[in-house]
Amino acid sequence: MFTIGEFSKITGLSIKTLRFYHEEGLLVPTSIDDATGYRFYDGSLVELARTIAFLKSLEFSLAEIREILGREQNEAALVAALERQRKVIDERIRKLRAVAKSLDQFLQEQREGKMLTTTTEFQCEEKTLPPMKVAALRMHAPFSECGKGFSQLGRAFWSKSNGPPLMLCYDGEYQEVANYEVCFPVKGGQSTGQIEVRDLPGGRCVSLLHKGPYDQISRSYAKAMAYAKEKGHALKLPCREVYLKGPGMIFRGNPKNYLTEIQLMVEDGVTKP
Repeated sequence: MFTIGEFSKITGLSIKTLRFYHEEGLLVPTSIDDATGYRFYDGSLVELARTIAFLKSLEFSLAEIREILGREQNEAALVAALERQRKVIDERIRKLRAVAKSLDQFLQEQREGKMLTTTTEFQCEEKTLPPMKVAALRMHAPFSECGKGFSQLGRAFWSKSNGPPLMLCYDGEYQEVANYEVCFPVKGGQSTGQIEVRDLPGGRCVSLLHKGPYDQISRSYAKAMAYAKEKGHALKLPCREVYLKGPGMIFRGNPKNYLTEIQLMVEDGVTKP
């Protein structure tokens, strides 16, 4: 018979843990001294203690361990439980690898995005945009679905296109379901179905070129809006995004080389204090 201290040393379980397992009914001492309350453990309990410790290290709950140890076919139940736990661990590893890959990508994008916002290659400027005729398709959808709209425009007005495609953004704040128009500058043509051909007025704007993926464009927006605030400009909707270089109709290209011009339209003669 071993004292609780000796049993602790043999099994690698602390005395506190052994007392807890006793209270939970997982590992009951062979005998308890009525006078002192000291716990004593028979050598036959060593393997049980090690099994419990091993299962706990695999993150089985105490309820699961109790269920495994309480079955008649202990060995078969243990093997089945370990096989299930191996599948759980494999799935966790798969998810962690995916998380690590996403984290690496995010960190890389953070570094590249920071470089873009600090580079002197692209700086804010103010200019006046001329009016233009556009074929426009209004959409109420996530921005990720704008490609469907551009495809619809392309099928109807590709032969009449007269410049890079653009988007008019009507929301003054972030919306998951956004309000925007996808547009083609066109030489002419008539409205058809959901597509409206109309004159888009010109006006003054704060312009900034953004180079890189679309999911990094928020940094350039921040830079352009900070410039507008510094200059005291009052902005008006819709703002514009002009896609100077982006995914083609067939080949997507490298998103790092996408070139988008942000145009924040400015109220003429209106400044903010």
